[in-house]
Amino acid sequence: MKRGKVRAERSSLMNVGRRVDYAVRALSYIAGQPAGQVVSRSDIENCQGIPSFYLSKIMKDLVAGGLVESHVGSKGGFTLAKPPPAISIKDVYECVERPLVLMECLEQGASYCSFCSVCSQKSVWEDAQAVLANFLGGVFISDIADRQGLKGRLIKVPTQKAV
Repeated sequence: MKRGKVRAERSSLMNVGRRVDYAVRALSYIAGQPAGQVVSRSDIENCQGIPSFYLSKIMKDLVAGGLVESHVGSKGGFTLAKPPPAISIKDVYECVERPLVLMECLEQGASYCSFCSVCSQKSVWEDAQAVLANFLGGVFISDIADRQGLKGRLIKVPTQKAV
């Protein structure tokens, strides 16, 4: 019997996946360009190494979430809807994923777990969630703005010789 690849059910701990990574890459690239410059989808895709099928969906989420504005036409593309220092990594995560929750019981309480009212570890996860939310809420797209793009920087990295 041949086994197929089995995908594990999502754990209740926060998972930073491709969507968040690609959204942060896209926003950091747009933020690295001169203020107000419309950045084309193909520029973002090419400079940040984001597959087209992901980028289209992510940019729709970022527009719907009020983080970017879409410009149509032959010179269309995207600009930030807010100044880069006003967009936190937490904002981006919550725009493309869902509210930042480490454990489902913290969000849903007893409706999720009957042990919620007597759980000895709940306070640990509440504190960890607060620390993470505060940290990600304090890191802004302006902190990681990227004028050149990942691919451009990768090309300029000198290769190291084996010792």
